Amino acid sequence: MKRSAHAVSLTTGMLTTRARMLPSFLIVGAQRCGTTSLYRALSRHPLIFKPVLRKGVHYFDVSYDRDLSWYQAHFPLKATAQRLERRHGHRVQAFESAPYYLFHPLAAARIAWNLPGVKLIVLVRDPVERAASAHAHELARGFETEPSFERALDMEDARLAGEAERLRESPNYLSHAHRHHAYVARGRYAEQLNRMELLVGRDRLLVLDSGAFFREPDPVYDRVLEFLGLPRLGDPVFEVHNAQPRTSEMPPSVRRRLGAHFAPWDSVLQQWLGAVPSWHR
Repeated sequence: MKRSAHAVSLTTGMLTTRARMLPSFLIVGAQRCGTTSLYRALSRHPLIFKPVLRKGVHYFDVSYDRDLSWYQAHFPLKATAQRLERRHGHRVQAFESAPYYLFHPLAAARIAWNLPGVKLIVLVRDPVERAASAHAHELARGFETEPSFERALDMEDARLAGEAERLRESPNYLSHAHRHHAYVARGRYAEQLNRMELLVGRDRLLVLDSGAFFREPDPVYDRVLEFLGLPRLGDPVFEVHNAQPRTSEMPPSVRRRLGAHFAPWDSVLQQWLGAVPSWHR
């Protein structure tokens, strides 16, 4: 039924594409860093419109073989936004959340080309914990077949070998391993942020520490609204979404190994956060 409803909605959207909004900001990552929780909180703001049925449309990573009108069909009507703009005196903004955008090697260039002026929001967390959370998440969804986190880490380099290059060389290529098995690679946040900065500019990137968001969500939420140029209207509800239980504790040796790997990347990340990451305090 959900698929049928989406098909009907998308067909209607395609017939009214020119009358629909395009996003003015995106939550682009990182995976397992609280993007759903922030998405839900922002979706309740009366001047922020989410996609009609999906949290993430995934146009700029796995659906770029379609045209921009297909993407635009997923968003609300401009007429609806205009009524709210007249009431509140501020521009309504549409957005989506797709955490693969940050990691996909072509997504940043596509976003910059199709959405000039768009603002991007990135959440980051302890990359060691993110890696373990991602493995549990992919295992639960059936996209990972190796139940041992340590073994999956050992397999990562072989699984991802050449995949980023194939994605760049063949724009319509889809890589299961690159999307679902990049437990360590996705945690090198600074590497991905530097690529984004080159294409969209640093002033259009807001990087948030997920630890701070979950500890004290209100000031982080206010910072997001300031970045977007929107007033605070009402009191948002902050909830934790998509928490994935672990089947076992991470061995201390694995934690030390990952911590040593991420240490230099976390050091560079301080420039983006303006502070020491919460997991190092």
